[in-house]
Amino acid sequence: MSMGTNEKTTALIPSVSADGGQPFSNSTKHSIPENGPEINPFEEDLEKKAKRMRCEADPNHLYTVSMSELYQTTYQSRPPIIDGLLYSGAYILAGAPKIGKSFLVAQLAYHVSTGDSLWGYEVRQGTVLYLALEDDFQRIQSRMFMMYGVNDTEHLFFATAASKLGSGLDEQLTNFIQEHPDTKLIIIDTMQKIREVSGEAYSYANDYDVIGKLKLFADKHGVCVLTVHHTRKQPAGDSFEMISGTTGLLGCADGALLMQKKRRTALAATLDVAGRDQQDQILYLMKDPDTQIWSLERTENEPHREPPDPVLAAVAALVSSENREWTGSPTELANQVNVGLAANALTKYLNIRYSRLLDEYHVRYRNKARHSGRRVTLTYMLIDNPAYTVVG
Repeated sequence: MSMGTNEKTTALIPSVSADGGQPFSNSTKHSIPENGPEINPFEEDLEKKAKRMRCEADPNHLYTVSMSELYQTTYQSRPPIIDGLLYSGAYILAGAPKIGKSFLVAQLAYHVSTGDSLWGYEVRQGTVLYLALEDDFQRIQSRMFMMYGVNDTEHLFFATAASKLGSGLDEQLTNFIQEHPDTKLIIIDTMQKIREVSGEAYSYANDYDVIGKLKLFADKHGVCVLTVHHTRKQPAGDSFEMISGTTGLLGCADGALLMQKKRRTALAATLDVAGRDQQDQILYLMKDPDTQIWSLERTENEPHREPPDPVLAAVAALVSSENREWTGSPTELANQVNVGLAANALTKYLNIRYSRLLDEYHVRYRNKARHSGRRVTLTYMLIDNPAYTVVG
């Protein structure tokens, strides 16, 4: 099967600030930075640093943040891997045995590794690690050839053996990410192969601990860890209660994808999607009997899209590909955009809407204390040059 070629017409401007911020990705498809889960463009003052250090030194000291401090800090939202479907964090893909889960995750892996959109959903390109722990390399080769022919990719890696969770897997995954810092997605097929079996293997606490460890790893490295799991045979009132194990699995996960068929031999399937960072939806899929590739027939509950934000639009209008940077005081910014917000209220608003300003309007907002007072810097993060490559 031949895959289409993506046209890259815009590219990110690399971060060149001297404040120690992490560089941006070498992907030219999206304007999402490669920072961790939290970005703070404010220089932390001495009081905050001392407070944080006391908490780190004394485990009995509770670190708290006031509402005012909360509004004075910018936090980046969880970056999408596949917009509307997968975000960074710990996810579960559950389904009955032999209904096509491995072909589905192989399809997800291929699209993330190539950056090709999937079913109309935008994909954030990056390296993918697929732990196919119930397969061998010959079977993986046959599966990928059946699906994509000779259209291979250097950004998709497979392993057929790995250590258990808590007994070496963390180190193996960390080493892989160090070797491939653009890793976006790690697939574990299946959960049973990496969990340590104990006398309470299926207790709520044990299930919560399994996903909790995967979530901790995913959050630390800013990746999506998608774990394949099985469903129970008996029906349930809530379809997600069919996931094998206790509610601890779903309770700790950032999201879940539940794959179901009316008959095991049917070509049609449904994929229920639920998560903290996306709207619940149901995808109706159809499998090609020759390639085993899943196509999207229709969806229920289309992903919510926020209406245009006039404040962000006014702020974003200050910069462009011709005028890439604007600098001034918060008061000068409030006067120039003239959206009816005082300077203090406007900067709080931009702190809270930081991610949307960057992701949708391609403008990076920074607010730093100087000797002369606070200075706001707006930077336009795209350039119109398809050959441009960002140096990470």
